Amino acid sequence: MMIIKQMKDPQNLDYLSGQAILVDKPVNWTSFDVVARIRRLTKVKKVGHAGTLDPLATGLLIVCTGKKTKEISSYQEQRKKYTGIITLGKSSPSMDLATEISEKPLPDNLTEENILSVINKFLGNIEQVPPMFSAIKHKGKALYKLARAGKVVEREPRQVEIYSFEITKIDLPDLHFEIACSKGTYIRVIANDFGNELGCGGVLSLLRRTEIGDYKVDDAFDLNEFSSMFKVEKIE
Repeated sequence: MMIIKQMKDPQNLDYLSGQAILVDKPVNWTSFDVVARIRRLTKVKKVGHAGTLDPLATGLLIVCTGKKTKEISSYQEQRKKYTGIITLGKSSPSMDLATEISEKPLPDNLTEENILSVINKFLGNIEQVPPMFSAIKHKGKALYKLARAGKVVEREPRQVEIYSFEITKIDLPDLHFEIACSKGTYIRVIANDFGNELGCGGVLSLLRRTEIGDYKVDDAFDLNEFSSMFKVEKIE
């Protein structure tokens, strides 16, 4: 993969077609927002991304342009690594901070040993029920649109694989974690289910994708850095 570090010729952007660009997606941007920004900057009509990040998440997004979009599926299939925070004692319809939060007291006997013992239930091949607040289609309509209308439909569980899951810091009610997983894994669902296993619920309060296969967010552009090569104003 070519990592573009400077503009070759601001008057000739043809070389930007057929590239895979590593972007560090900012918070409160959708993955489509990033694609639209790259399309406008590069003036390449065909642009896509290899794996959606929720608006509240940050981190590595691989954006493909031109003929490189044919390789999107190969990037999507690669394992992902995330860091983040599960906040216990809370729940929400979206399983993160995007929707209304309900609170529940933490168990009196909640210990580090109890917390760490739950991890094994989330390792290896596991089944997840996709959240209603997701882009999965039901009869041609995205589930999140149905959820916003107050509708709930039955979802079939899907098998995903969790290669590693580590609690890196316990600062109750927050659990800091690092997870490596397969394509299609909903970290929000892990946060929700992990909290339910402890009897108090949980939401995903922070998420950052750090790796896709061998590609790392440390090698990615933030949008200000990328935009600066085109002499445009910084993002909000």
